[in-house]
Amino acid sequence: MTEEKKETETQKPTESKQQQQTMAGNIVLIGKKPVMNYVVACLTFFNSGAKKLIIKARGRAISRAVDTVELLRRVFMKDLQLQDIAIGTEEVERTEGQKTNVSTIEITVAKP
Repeated sequence: MTEEKKETETQKPTESKQQQQTMAGNIVLIGKKPVMNYVVACLTFFNSGAKKLIIKARGRAISRAVDTVELLRRVFMKDLQLQDIAIGTEEVERTEGQKTNVSTIEITVAKP
């Protein structure tokens, strides 16, 4: 009975860790690199078995995130579906101590 108890205790943490890795692992953060770098990153996630992907960007990188999703949908994965688009604003403190608002976007895409 103690062996069964140990097995269930060890299985529970690994299941939650896998779920956390799946949620955290399926995010592509868009920055200053060329769009094709992010397209390749997204394709790599989908080819490794991911069904859902979140593409996040802030500020000037938002247009690059939209370009990434459009390239994925129109050229590489024609059956890709947009699930959700969330927009928002973050308050960021600059080096001078001033606070600035920065726009954010999260685009969720899924493979059927």
